[in-house]
Amino acid sequence: MRKRHPQPPGKLPSLAGEIDEGERRFRSLADAIPQLVWTISPDGREEYCNQRWITYTGLTLEQGQFGDWRSLVFHPDDLQPVIDRRTSALESGEAYEIEYRLKRASDGVYRWHLGRALPVKDSNGHIVKWVGTSTDIEDQKQLQAAAESANRAKSDFLSGMSHELRSPLNAILGFAQLMASDSPPPTPSQQASIDQILRAGWHLLELINEVLDLAKIESGQVSLSQEPVSLAEVMRECQGMIEPQAQQRGIRMTFPRFDLPCFVHGDRTRVKQILINLLSNAIKYNRAQGTVEVTCSARISERMCVSVRDTGAGLPPDKLAQLFQPFNRLGQEAGAEEGTGIGLVVAKRLVELMGGAIGAESTVGAGSVFWFELRSAAAPQVTTGAAEPAMLAKAQVQNGASLHTLLYVEDNPANLELVEQLIARNTEMRLLTAVNGQLGIALARTAQPEVIVMDINLPDISGVDALKILRDDPATAHIPVVALSANAMPRDIEKGMQAGFFRYVTKPIKLDEFMDALNVALAFARVNQRQ
Repeated sequence: MRKRHPQPPGKLPSLAGEIDEGERRFRSLADAIPQLVWTISPDGREEYCNQRWITYTGLTLEQGQFGDWRSLVFHPDDLQPVIDRRTSALESGEAYEIEYRLKRASDGVYRWHLGRALPVKDSNGHIVKWVGTSTDIEDQKQLQAAAESANRAKSDFLSGMSHELRSPLNAILGFAQLMASDSPPPTPSQQASIDQILRAGWHLLELINEVLDLAKIESGQVSLSQEPVSLAEVMRECQGMIEPQAQQRGIRMTFPRFDLPCFVHGDRTRVKQILINLLSNAIKYNRAQGTVEVTCSARISERMCVSVRDTGAGLPPDKLAQLFQPFNRLGQEAGAEEGTGIGLVVAKRLVELMGGAIGAESTVGAGSVFWFELRSAAAPQVTTGAAEPAMLAKAQVQNGASLHTLLYVEDNPANLELVEQLIARNTEMRLLTAVNGQLGIALARTAQPEVIVMDINLPDISGVDALKILRDDPATAHIPVVALSANAMPRDIEKGMQAGFFRYVTKPIKLDEFMDALNVALAFARVNQRQ
């Protein structure tokens, strides 16, 4: 038998017994680049690896050809996925890429690599070999992990800051609303002072919301629920919210009529937020007895454009170019109108996140037009009768005469007193309170309230943990639990609803919203009692 002489590392004879010139050039080039380079035959047999591969793995070419080298090099968790991916590619003949960890021979440390492989074909389209590379991406992975950690920390900070800022505002705005609706009513001078408190409080809340909104968007933490949104419904709701503000200033508003359904693809809450911002600015910076005209038109490429035209002073070109800069109020800082210089920036970011565009045109002395456009969408399928049970349930609660027991779990004395005063006005409800989660759970088991209102941030356990304990106990699993929290970020609300809260109401409390949530929860409880 003819004795076989091992080849030097990185070299392998061709089928003709020697390496042809093209292969020699390829290998010279492969040895000069920083990536690990290898080739395999069409049936998956290793043929060649460059010097970088040999140095990194500490293996010879012969080990790569004949030994079980993969288990010595690949991370155990990545070994089988790599084998499966290569096998699939050999069968399909398609290029592929995959991330995996390789052990570095010099120190035994596993580092992340991005592996890519593509087939080399002859003139007839037959695969003659596969060429692959492995690029070290460990540094990018670490940067990505650090960025994700920083984003999580920033998100947690924003959520915590939102809670800390909203909690005192809840007491300020809540008690001011109670004073305004007290009996006997406040004197005119007292009412004027209350109005000032409410106006300043709601403005501060708007500022907090906008700053946190912008920070959340910039950090990539904003979550959008995109679906078909009816422009007619959004405009009707915005009109109801904004017209009282216009009437106070003697400004006439016109909105389009929708003879046919008109839908855009977007997040309904965010579309309303954008339109309210544009309408509010059009009123705020308009002239006395001016007009605001809202129009809607179809654009090319299946897009709908909403425009808001005002008759204000208009903007010169230099200020128009600065419109969407954060905290830039275009010289209005000393004016009588309150503002933050953030609303338009947030609107722009949100429109772009929904795949749309926003812009403005303005003429000094004539006014401005602000517009945004979003992709058109088909009308969603409507399920008939879906809203009937909720409406019927609410009517039953309003007509009922029995006494309803409500448990409020809250550690903030101001919040407790606010809800106590609110419930005291309703003769059909009695209130039980607990200052921490464990006491609330114990009271729920013994008193069996019809509805529980739960704060999220409690001193012993979180409201989410308390909810889980209540749900796991057959004695309390049937009780609807309404979250009432200053954690008002969309991510917080989404997590709360996923945890199983019946409703999620945010602080500062809006009395109508809070009572509506209680009414629906009480109706739900009564239906369960009859079953």
